[in-house]
Amino acid sequence: MKNPVPLYRIFFDEYFNMQRKLTQQELHNLAMNIVGKDLEKRGFEFLAVNSQLKKHPQFVCIDAKNQRYFVLVRFDTVINYPVEYDVIWMETFKNHAKKNHAKVLFAGLGIGRVDDETKYPNFDEDYLLKYEGLQDLAIDLN
Repeated sequence: MKNPVPLYRIFFDEYFNMQRKLTQQELHNLAMNIVGKDLEKRGFEFLAVNSQLKKHPQFVCIDAKNQRYFVLVRFDTVINYPVEYDVIWMETFKNHAKKNHAKVLFAGLGIGRVDDETKYPNFDEDYLLKYEGLQDLAIDLN
């Protein structure tokens, strides 16, 4: 006769196999992975990567001409796309970039569930994505 499966094991399996919501940090990491792959395809070289929430920039990179870029990544649900940024805060950040002889790129992503674009996807499920690439936020480097 087989040994019965302990009750705690059944609870553990059911708990961890159910659909769990992605945390804000996991969603941020997903958005950063998407943008990072885009930057790689465009030939950027990474100098620094910061995956902490609300710490900017997420990427510091250079192009083939050694121009430095600060890349900001923000996400929201698909229904709230396009993702916007605080204009006043962005001017402060642009000044920081200018002092560092860097240009600023902004990546806004909409991420949502396939069956409900007003919600974020659950762990290990397909998702909707709205991403139109990097937006150059012009600053004068002179």
